[in-house]
Amino acid sequence: MTDPAYQRLGLSPTASPQTVLRAAVRALHPDTRAVRSFRTARKRFYRQMLCAHAARQAAGDPPSG
Repeated sequence: MTDPAYQRLGLSPTASPQTVLRAAVRALHPDTRAVRSFRTARKRFYRQMLCAHAARQAAGDPPSG
């Protein structure tokens, strides 16, 4: 089972890591992106999305949505 936040991105397993990051950035609220003190949390979120994407690619899951 993949991360629910990753599932909301609606990406295919063949998407590139750059596409995953772009979708993750767009998923965050603009205020969250603007606050400097949230930088560590944002980086953690991006890493989690990339790890979930890598796990999905390794498992060969069909695209959701």
